Amino acid sequence: MAPPPPPASGGRRRWQHRFSPTLARDRCYTRTFRSAGLRPAAVTLPDGAVVHIWLPPPDPALHPVLLLHGFGARATWQWAPFLRPLIAAGLAPFVPDLVFFGDSASPAADRSPVYQAASVAAAMAALPGAPQRYAVVGVSYGGFVAYHLAHAFPATVERLVLVAAGVCLEEADLAAGLFAVEDIAEAASLLLPQRPEDLKRLVALTFCRPPRFMPSCFIRDYIRVGISVTGQLILLLFIVLKPCVVDIVHFRWGCLVLKMSSLIYDC
Repeated sequence: MAPPPPPASGGRRRWQHRFSPTLARDRCYTRTFRSAGLRPAAVTLPDGAVVHIWLPPPDPALHPVLLLHGFGARATWQWAPFLRPLIAAGLAPFVPDLVFFGDSASPAADRSPVYQAASVAAAMAALPGAPQRYAVVGVSYGGFVAYHLAHAFPATVERLVLVAAGVCLEEADLAAGLFAVEDIAEAASLLLPQRPEDLKRLVALTFCRPPRFMPSCFIRDYIRVGISVTGQLILLLFIVLKPCVVDIVHFRWGCLVLKMSSLIYDC
């Protein structure tokens, strides 16, 4: 009697996704957004791009602030812990997935921060009851987008906060040993890790207080689900950006939580 055929790879893939810690964490972050009163929306732009954006609770007393996430992240992973403190501080967070990240996409070949800024501005302007002016906070790569947004739309950007974003970075800075990487190729291997040890090194470089215990099985799941799915697209984006994404610096998220509201109004 012939042995039974091996199970289809699709079944194994479904089993892996069902028990994926990364997908479970992603669902938790989404619930955090919803429980804070934010609601998702998708804005289609004239060039065919679709910008996914979380909208704040409808409260005219809140001051609008646009939150731009960093490289490789999506909006929910970057900003979930800060929504309630920001709303309590009187801010109305608009939180998009940047184009080519998360649920935002575009058929355009342009991968520049200038295109990102134009897409975000167009999406904000297309929203029903869109705010005429708003503050902008950009973290890391999102800081580069925020910088170009403020430069191209000064009448719209009321305040600007850049967090861990080296907008003046030059490739000569790498050669001078200013950063923890020597060249663009090494930065790419860090920002798109393919092995647990690569991701542990990235965490050690970018976290002020890295977790002491990081099980390799969880890291492999994150690489498979959180990075491999979009890795090729992000790699194309990285090649175009070059030095813009080599912003590997130390910063403390707690400072951002405690000081963001005052920075928005005082700078």
